[in-house]
Amino acid sequence: MTNKKEDTMRKLTKEQALAKIEELKKYVDQVDVETDKPIAIKSRYDGSIIYQSTKPTLRGVVVEAVGKGANLRDANLRDANLIGANLIGADLSDANLSDADLSDADLSDADLSGANLSGANLSNANLRDANLRDANLIGADLIGANLSSAELQNAKFYGKGGAKELKRSQLVDFLHALGFNIVED
Repeated sequence: MTNKKEDTMRKLTKEQALAKIEELKKYVDQVDVETDKPIAIKSRYDGSIIYQSTKPTLRGVVVEAVGKGANLRDANLRDANLIGANLIGADLSDANLSDADLSDADLSDADLSGANLSGANLSNANLRDANLRDANLIGADLIGANLSSAELQNAKFYGKGGAKELKRSQLVDFLHALGFNIVED
């Protein structure tokens, strides 16, 4: 049997716990109100809003926009965390994705023509059939990336328009690393 003092202590502890729960509920409600503020994807050129959503992360906003077929041309997504994002068929032409983390992202059939992907992490990304024409890939991590059938015309990998020398004997290995298989005529 418990005495009255122990019951009072338990009851007081229970009351304190309930008070803390109410305090926590108020905090969570406040955080929910704060996270209802929309996150905007803005143009890299004039700062105008291209797309906005109340998703809690920029990654969620980008995935939602692509899923709805939104045009993210010229988007400023510098330093964006887009790890593993489903961006199939996205229009990210002329977008600023410099230093973005796109590792494990699916960018198959995406339009990345003219995009700035300098310093981006594209490791293990799926870029199959993506349009990377005129894209800036200087310093991008492409380890394990699938570039099969990707359009790479005028894409920059080094310096100003190919300042890095490539020996003819290295050409086959380089093209293979980009997903090309060399066949005889």
